[in-house]
Amino acid sequence: MKFSRKILISLSAILVVGLVVLAVNVTGTKKIKDVVLVTHDSFVMSKQLIADFDKTTGYNLKLLKAGDAGSLTNRLILTKAAPIGDAVFGIDNTFASLATSNHIIDGTLSATDFGDVCFNYDKTWFSQHKFAAPSSISELTLPKYKGLTVLENPNTSSTGLSFLAATVDMFGSSQWESYWKELKKNAVKVDNGWEAAYYTDFSGSSGKGAYPIVLSYASSPADEVRADGQSQTASILDGCFRQTEYAGVLKNAKNPEGARAVVKYLLGAKFQASFPEAMYMYPAVAGTPIPAAWRSFTEVAPHTYGDKLDFNANRKLWLSKWSAIFE
Repeated sequence: MKFSRKILISLSAILVVGLVVLAVNVTGTKKIKDVVLVTHDSFVMSKQLIADFDKTTGYNLKLLKAGDAGSLTNRLILTKAAPIGDAVFGIDNTFASLATSNHIIDGTLSATDFGDVCFNYDKTWFSQHKFAAPSSISELTLPKYKGLTVLENPNTSSTGLSFLAATVDMFGSSQWESYWKELKKNAVKVDNGWEAAYYTDFSGSSGKGAYPIVLSYASSPADEVRADGQSQTASILDGCFRQTEYAGVLKNAKNPEGARAVVKYLLGAKFQASFPEAMYMYPAVAGTPIPAAWRSFTEVAPHTYGDKLDFNANRKLWLSKWSAIFE
């Protein structure tokens, strides 16, 4: 059978259109492989766990660190129209209400881990200087502890905001500002984030800094066990704040299905079991085993302060008053 030139051209055009439509359909249904998890700077996930996630889910996990929990949350709010990732880990209970009120989460936040924000002290430093370490946060304003404490700015750090809330709860609305004024008089150093305070300025950790008292976690002494099998540091279990961290799917994520797989993995047995030794936090999922050696160097505060306060209603006021003291 013979075909005219016009018919051949028409058939060719139809074929090309059909191939284009087929390509669009295939592309539209193709599974997105890469999934980006945005985290705070202290997030730790081993290469083995990343490889296990990739193998079991079929996705390629990419990690993007975005500062402390406060910086992380603020950055996600500023980029919510075109998020920098698909899922988030590390928004805590001081910033969770800010995240949800700004509608950056698709669905709900899921608790992944918790720990008590408490002061730590360097046992070796106090032993060498032959005087007792403080046992209460009230003692941090005493003259003998002048210039010995480093803590974090509540405007930029979740641990700093945690402690600020703890003081509001512990000392009351009429006295917490007076407490902070006394701390300032006693020459406390204020760093922007936990990493700088703990790993640079604290004398009892790797930075071997000049300050033997630091705002950290009740679990931090487990990270400072020396060759003799003893921890160089201890916690002050007074004036502590129970911090809970969360994970969630980001609204407008490029890969929401992959993001849901990430959150599911973070709540799974393998990753939950990694929290104590990787990030020195307690896993949120009940029944997760805790290594005996790790547990022997960590403590849970008998009472915590501030974690039940309304952060959304009070954050701006607290920070404004705190900033007026330290300006």
